[in-house]
Amino acid sequence: MLLSQEGINLFIAGEPTAVRAFLAALEDDSEIGPLDLKESYSDEQPFNRMLVKIKKEIIAFGVPGIDPVTSRTAKISPRELKAWLDEGRPCVLLDVRNDYEVELGTFENAVPIGVAHFRDFPAAVDRLAPEKKQQPVVMFCTGGIRCEKAGPFMEQAGFQHVLQLDGGILKYFEECGGDHYRGECFVFDKRVGLDADLRETETEMCFVCQHLLSAEDQQSPDYVVGERCPFCN
Repeated sequence: MLLSQEGINLFIAGEPTAVRAFLAALEDDSEIGPLDLKESYSDEQPFNRMLVKIKKEIIAFGVPGIDPVTSRTAKISPRELKAWLDEGRPCVLLDVRNDYEVELGTFENAVPIGVAHFRDFPAAVDRLAPEKKQQPVVMFCTGGIRCEKAGPFMEQAGFQHVLQLDGGILKYFEECGGDHYRGECFVFDKRVGLDADLRETETEMCFVCQHLLSAEDQQSPDYVVGERCPFCN
């Protein structure tokens, strides 16, 4: 659970009745109010422990003057984006996630922003082709949180038609399934990857080098859980 003046962002897991009771208590707090919630299911507890952190920023960005509370980018719903893609409407699908997340899956014809860490996003925007500033840009991330800062930054940088996918990839999966998406969606817990039905996939992560491992990678003799994988140096 991340708490800051920007808001609250949390991933919690437990029995459905307990989780919903906890969320209801949060929403009853007048300083928090209604939350934008997404649900998925797991056969086991995907977190080792509960962590509550107070942070200056929900997502580290480091650019002064970007306030997602007072400056918000217009949003496009998952169903509306699917309709755009169904009809082939021209737009730039901009994946603002880190490279290792994009590697696991993304939308068809999406443009990866090309960063190892989100704090490198401003420099990556400077490298985008100037003509994209006049084109419709639909940015997306896992759940929509990073876009809350990416959108206002791009507007300040001169991009004239920026939209944010409301709820990110996970909300798109929930409402539209896997249409126009290829691969899985990386998540930051023990499940590692979710498919378009929001089910855990076979993908694992090496605990040593953090490389993503397909089912085939896991069959390698060089893969020893917790010790090494085929990609460890």
